Amino acid sequence: MGARKVPHFETDEEAAAFLEQDLSDLDFSQFKPHKFEFSPKAAQLNMRLPEALLEAVKSKAKAQGIPYTRYIRQLLEHDISGR
Repeated sequence: MGARKVPHFETDEEAAAFLEQDLSDLDFSQFKPHKFEFSPKAAQLNMRLPEALLEAVKSKAKAQGIPYTRYIRQLLEHDISGR
């Protein structure tokens, strides 16, 4: 039998129940690294963009399952860090 995928959970209770079982046959290749944000965000940036560009950014962020403001911040961090 092949490795199992992690199902989508609707509640914290469903996730907790899933974690109570033997997870040794899970397919861990489905997971991707996630950066947790711990730094306080005190500075603010306001900018105007062409509507089409903002809609494209929102679409890319939605595809990644994150808010578009976080997506923009990740793009900036990626560029500044030289990755």
